[in-house]
Amino acid sequence: ILLSVIICLCAPLIAAMLGIGAKNAYLIRISSAVMALDSINIVPFAKLRFEHRAWYFVAVRTLSIIVNAVGNIMALAFFKTGLSGIFIAGIFASLTSLILLLPAIKEDIAARFDKNLFRKMFSFSWPFIPAGMASILVNVIDKPLLAHLLGLADVGIYQANFKIGVFMMLVVSMFDQAWRPFFIQRAKDKNHKELFSNILTYFTSFAGLIFLSLVFFMPVIIGTPVLGRHLINPSYWGGMNIIPLVLGGYLFYGFYINFMIAPVLTKKTSVLMYITLLGAAASVITNIVLVPNIGIIGAGWAILISYAVMAASLFIFLQRNYPIKYEYKKLILTGVLICAALCFNFRLGTDINISIIFAKAAALILYCLGEVLIIKYLPRP
Repeated sequence: ILLSVIICLCAPLIAAMLGIGAKNAYLIRISSAVMALDSINIVPFAKLRFEHRAWYFVAVRTLSIIVNAVGNIMALAFFKTGLSGIFIAGIFASLTSLILLLPAIKEDIAARFDKNLFRKMFSFSWPFIPAGMASILVNVIDKPLLAHLLGLADVGIYQANFKIGVFMMLVVSMFDQAWRPFFIQRAKDKNHKELFSNILTYFTSFAGLIFLSLVFFMPVIIGTPVLGRHLINPSYWGGMNIIPLVLGGYLFYGFYINFMIAPVLTKKTSVLMYITLLGAAASVITNIVLVPNIGIIGAGWAILISYAVMAASLFIFLQRNYPIKYEYKKLILTGVLICAALCFNFRLGTDINISIIFAKAAALILYCLGEVLIIKYLPRP
């Protein structure tokens, strides 16, 4: 709330700095209200995750999205409010979440301030601010670099295909929502490290299946019109080669999320700041080196390499500070299966016909069978 008040007071200056003009400062003020409400909602949402109250969590999120969508339609189509209506709809959506979360808030609310708890929370959480900013940098730095090195037309092609990576990102995000409260709760169990090891094995197997499914069939999905429209305009199809790289980047981000147990449980969260900065540096360097030579494919490689660097760095930290004996044989064999499937897909080419679709489906079935054999029959270390 305090930060939102400060933003409101500085709204004309912020609007001018963003290039939207001081006359649009009201949009900054409305945005700060949305930010304040969403920030308040974070705590009860975290409580629901920690208590595994998934249906309550999903119901509130879903209703908030519906209110936001309906609010946008009403504002733009019926009340003709223009841009401001979109932001006001965001306020109503956030207020809806807050009202629906009031029962969860009332369960634990108390008028007291614990200095020691606040000190521990601040020490634990402040590194997430620079780490979060660096993480955002990994996702956005490629666009201005592409614009500078190639031009806006290439940025448009890149961005149109880059958004397909959201499907893999959704899988990783869903895992993350359940994973953090889960490993915090299970950290005191006797065999918790063995459990965490098993989870990485299953995550790799399942995430590999999602990754391969998207790589195999996304060209089919993109190339098939629905109600006369394509998922991506045909004029942008020249950038489809970056899709596997972006999906692979988010797959490595899933490994990064798995290894998050080390800084959280050891309370050494400051390492996340350095690791995400390292990932941002890897992204910048890879873009500068590759984009002038191989175009937007270089930006795709930058996403993959930056997340791989982050995952590898956090894995090294984990093994030094919170060592876990993972099922390396199973993980390596899963990686071999994924690489073999990718090679098979590459050999099939980019043509779309029924025989190729059946061949890809057969390859996925073989991957699943291979994973069953690996997980079920390969002994633990």
